[in-house]
Amino acid sequence: MTYSETVEWMFRQLPMYQQVGSKAYKVDLSNINKLVTHLDHPHELFRSIHVAGTNGKGSVSHMLASVLQEAGYKVGLYTSPHLKDFRERIRLNGEMISEEAVTNFIHTNRSFFEQEQLSFFEMTVGMAFQFFAEEKVDIAVIEVGLGGRLDSTNIISPEVSVITNIGFDHVSILGNTLAEIASEKGGIIKPEIPVVIGEYQEETMPVFRRLAQEKEAPLFVAEEFSGKIYGSDLKGSYQQKNIRTVLQTLEILRHKGWEIDAFVTERGLKNVIFNTGLRGRWEVIHELPKVICDTAHNKEGLIYAMKQLQELKYDKLHLVIGMVNDKDLEAVLPLFPKFGHYYFSKPNVPRGLDAGVLQERAAEKGLFGTAFISVSVAYAAALSNASHRDVIYVGGSTFTVAEII
Repeated sequence: MTYSETVEWMFRQLPMYQQVGSKAYKVDLSNINKLVTHLDHPHELFRSIHVAGTNGKGSVSHMLASVLQEAGYKVGLYTSPHLKDFRERIRLNGEMISEEAVTNFIHTNRSFFEQEQLSFFEMTVGMAFQFFAEEKVDIAVIEVGLGGRLDSTNIISPEVSVITNIGFDHVSILGNTLAEIASEKGGIIKPEIPVVIGEYQEETMPVFRRLAQEKEAPLFVAEEFSGKIYGSDLKGSYQQKNIRTVLQTLEILRHKGWEIDAFVTERGLKNVIFNTGLRGRWEVIHELPKVICDTAHNKEGLIYAMKQLQELKYDKLHLVIGMVNDKDLEAVLPLFPKFGHYYFSKPNVPRGLDAGVLQERAAEKGLFGTAFISVSVAYAAALSNASHRDVIYVGGSTFTVAEII
């Protein structure tokens, strides 16, 4: 199979959470353990950092990778989902895994995947682990896909574990309270391995302290970090919490013997996009009018994004919005400004929410606009209607941003 045929087979043949929702979620780690045994345990051949959380884990992962690259290390980076190309999920020093490597991995192991009925996510994690092992990376930054305790990545023994924050997302899978969700994400805490908590929250901190105490894992709260704070090329105001989380994590790595000085830390944080290819985090893709794409899609993420949006100066605000059908609209729609004009659309994935339904639900919250047949048509309409002094915001879902970037 060609690369495009291989990726098409992966998407079509196996369930993927981003496409089909909760039925793709596995209830144990048996499959990933079978796979790494089949692959001869590649995850044991490199050191790693494990990053979980509701919001910010992608940004934190890319920041850490960027700094480690600047320090001269050979760095693997595994994240999800991708925006445009599947290979964005697996990077080596910022460069995507080759099409040939993806194709060869699937070709070599396809019969095993089909026999064991592995999920899209399980085989992708296996692909990343084998790639990092074969490339002999010095360290890999591994982002949790969903949750933590039962996530396929949770078979590694990292240098440090990171939990950025806890919010209400995927509640049908992870739990209906912040404490329940924290317990699931806290499942990445390993015996005697330091853990960094990115954001202090009254409801979740007792859960993390209990889990850390049970595992005798040293616990650090990023908000208590007292060292120098650096800026970043990731411009969202919400990145300030992520930066502190990264700096606290780097301090732990330095104490473990990793050579990461202040100069490379500053340079790494200022070159995240260039070093790692991260996109879609408060990304300005056009000027006059200013077009901002942001992947914030749940209540906690949107609170920060909408606050920053309303701090901008403009004549009129246009919002191109698309969401998935399991989104808690009652929680997220009231966060959007009532004074903007809305261009509702359906992301081109099976879970995409019908634009007409989104328009109706939004109108109930005082958000008015027009429904369009696609994200691209909605965006074209916004561009056509906007003057040079206006702002266009594209968001509501990772998939909406992916269709524009």
